[in-house]
Amino acid sequence: MILEDQLIEDYQRLTVSLRANFTVKTKIVIFTFTGQLDAFSEKQFKNFITSNLEKNPLPFIIDLSKIDFLDSSGLGALVQTAKEVKKLKLKFFVIGNSRVGQTIKLVRLGDFLNLESNLDDAFSKLKS
Repeated sequence: MILEDQLIEDYQRLTVSLRANFTVKTKIVIFTFTGQLDAFSEKQFKNFITSNLEKNPLPFIIDLSKIDFLDSSGLGALVQTAKEVKKLKLKFFVIGNSRVGQTIKLVRLGDFLNLESNLDDAFSKLKS
């Protein structure tokens, strides 16, 4: 378990089109993804988050601000991850760029996924 601030600098290649890393900052895990969250990467996305939360069961943020493409399978992966996390009673937020945010809002998942517009807002809400 990581309790101190730790930054994992290198992105791990989860698939050809999805990379991920995580940071632990003041007992909050920040998962950052870059690339495409779609049918080809949904399983690796979920596994990356759940395997790291098993080691670090802390409140967390899923940062999708560097995601270029999000399809229905990617939305499904977010929903499944949120359901699993809610069972564990962990607090979390999702942030994204305008394209990701619009997609999440279009299917009315903003409240369910605790969508925030930026990292600072999500971080502040987790700290309070």
